[in-house]
Amino acid sequence: MEFFCYHRDRPDSAALRDELLEEHWSYMDRYAAEMIARGPTFDRDSDAATGSVHIVDLPDPSTARAFVFDEPNYQAGVYRDVMLRRWRNVLGRTMWDFPGGRDGGDRYLVLGLGSGQAADLDPPRDQDELIAYGPLLADDGATWLGTAVLLRAPDPDAARAVLTVDRYADVEVHDWGFGGRR
Repeated sequence: MEFFCYHRDRPDSAALRDELLEEHWSYMDRYAAEMIARGPTFDRDSDAATGSVHIVDLPDPSTARAFVFDEPNYQAGVYRDVMLRRWRNVLGRTMWDFPGGRDGGDRYLVLGLGSGQAADLDPPRDQDELIAYGPLLADDGATWLGTAVLLRAPDPDAARAVLTVDRYADVEVHDWGFGGRR
């Protein structure tokens, strides 16, 4: 089962986040084989971390809950909240398979949050800039709650345009970067 996890940072937690960097990476290294994508979100103006995205393939919801809540930054209070949703890997690949590589260009996390009739179940035809793409689902694995996308785009507006914006209650766009050890 695939899961989308987004830990949002607590204000003024940057020093604690930096202090725990090696502990965080070591924890994530234990999930390397299950990892589809990972990386921090950033504040556009200051380049400070604002959160952490992990898309993982885990056996069940209880393992996914343990993954997000046992994470060292969460345990230490770096994060203010966690979004954990079932997810479907529409592209069928990991971020390391992204043809555009790890570096170059602006990268974004786009979260379209909604309910009701599903939107954007199929990715746009031009997939060259998509790093990860899939629906956010309820615990039942079927009820649509939105769409999560990692992509390379020229600017936040172009990133937002990958979704049918009027089909969502809210669309968030966050600067994002490939995570993990280099």
